[in-house]
Amino acid sequence: MIVAFSVTPLGTGDEIGQAVSAAVRVVRASGLPNRTDAMFTTIEGEWDEVMAVVKQATDAILAVAPRCSLVLKADIRPGVTDAMTAKVATVERYLAEDRKN
Repeated sequence: MIVAFSVTPLGTGDEIGQAVSAAVRVVRASGLPNRTDAMFTTIEGEWDEVMAVVKQATDAILAVAPRCSLVLKADIRPGVTDAMTAKVATVERYLAEDRKN
């Protein structure tokens, strides 16, 4: 499965970068394929391992904030691996074809 999620500390003021970086550290330490951009962190793996990482990232936020907002989107496709890379490669292939025409 692929999960794109965002954890945001609430009740700590405008500066949230340090708390968010603690959550991203958890994801990166998991060893699962992941990417972080300005809005979401995406992680790929089996259901239980991905959800455990999401919980640990949420707990990292709650360690420094009284409240946490969690937004999660999942693509659940059993038996598929490396979908995070393959999906992007497919779109890039189509875009390259458009440039040729």
